[in-house]
Amino acid sequence: MYSERFTKLTPYVPGEQPQDRSYIKLNTNENPYPPAPGVAEILKEFDVETLRRYPDPNSEALCHAIAREHGIKRDQVIVGNGSDEILSFAFFAFFDSAKGPLLFPEHTYSFYPVYCDYYDIAYKKVALDDDYGINIDRFVDEKGCGVIVPNPNAPTGMLLSLDKVTELLERWPSDRVVVVDEAYIDFGGESAVALIDRFPNLLVVKTFSKSYSLAGSRLGWAMGSEKLISALYAVKDSFNSYPVDTLTQKAGIAAISDRAWFDKTRGMVMAERERVSEELTELGWKVLPSAANFVFAGAPDRDGKAVYEGLKAKGVLVRYFNKEGLTPFVRITIGTAEENTALLDAVKSL
Repeated sequence: MYSERFTKLTPYVPGEQPQDRSYIKLNTNENPYPPAPGVAEILKEFDVETLRRYPDPNSEALCHAIAREHGIKRDQVIVGNGSDEILSFAFFAFFDSAKGPLLFPEHTYSFYPVYCDYYDIAYKKVALDDDYGINIDRFVDEKGCGVIVPNPNAPTGMLLSLDKVTELLERWPSDRVVVVDEAYIDFGGESAVALIDRFPNLLVVKTFSKSYSLAGSRLGWAMGSEKLISALYAVKDSFNSYPVDTLTQKAGIAAISDRAWFDKTRGMVMAERERVSEELTELGWKVLPSAANFVFAGAPDRDGKAVYEGLKAKGVLVRYFNKEGLTPFVRITIGTAEENTALLDAVKSL
């Protein structure tokens, strides 16, 4: 009944969304603050009559707004229904097992092997350092059809400096694509978008879900050379031509145009991340250095599963990864100050 490739799929498992009670939800890396005020104005003033028309297929106004924000050309931008859709297009367009496996970190975003299985792309997980950092030497020493690295990495939250990203690109074959997945870069890192003119094989993927508080809208984008972006459009228009919807396009423009709100809310997240990290460390936890909107931390006296279950019983949801090498830890999304205080109180009462 089923194709052979279907039987080999291992679906991505998202963070749980339980309905049995009210929780302090710190398990899916959502922004604890609302989107920019202009997004609410868009919703209030939106002319519902426009919904009888199809949306702009290329999201031109939104692409221009993104290009202005990053100081690049419109033809270096593509938007999609979430960054995961953009990643799907990239996997299809740029990675071919005939040239070797796709390389990505041993512990990383779990959608990457899912897409490899879906598109029948061989892959190799590259070991992290003992401190869970990404070691670019280990990527360069391998032979592969391409590289994809999240920066900061997930679920560790650890940052690869822009100098290291540059070094990776300098040492990697220029005819093979490097994707830098920057879902969390706005919480403490420096984007690689400044490198796209220098390295035509670099694709930078970003999302509105995290730092722009639009996870419910499913909106993402990619930036790269005109050649790479043109290839992504060709893939999109070949088998998934459905554009971002009209309302989401307008919300995205409002969000990315309000730099003051963006800076204010991400600053609050970063400050709370440091507070949570410091207090957990004082309690004896091992906390990896994070540049994301979450921390990856392990308790001194129990494994991650026990921490997850204990906190859930107290009404606080965190994420546990039942994978070898990650079991001592839980991933804790940074919430509001009140939510984080409740988390720390729950930790102390375990």
